[in-house]
Amino acid sequence: MKNNIRVERAIKGITQEELANKISVSRQTINAMEAGKYVPSTVLALKIARYFGKKVEDIFTLEKND
Repeated sequence: MKNNIRVERAIKGITQEELANKISVSRQTINAMEAGKYVPSTVLALKIARYFGKKVEDIFTLEKND
């Protein structure tokens, strides 16, 4: 699954650590998601989308092999 978390963080001017604290996960979880090594749960995806004021589909995109 592809995501735009890094882009959204840059727009908002926050670090991985700051985002992690806001949505109650570790910085490593944010790093793994941005690297495409971790697919978030539905609840976590919704928390991230809500934090950025976007729809889940604006942050996360399925790829052909998903």
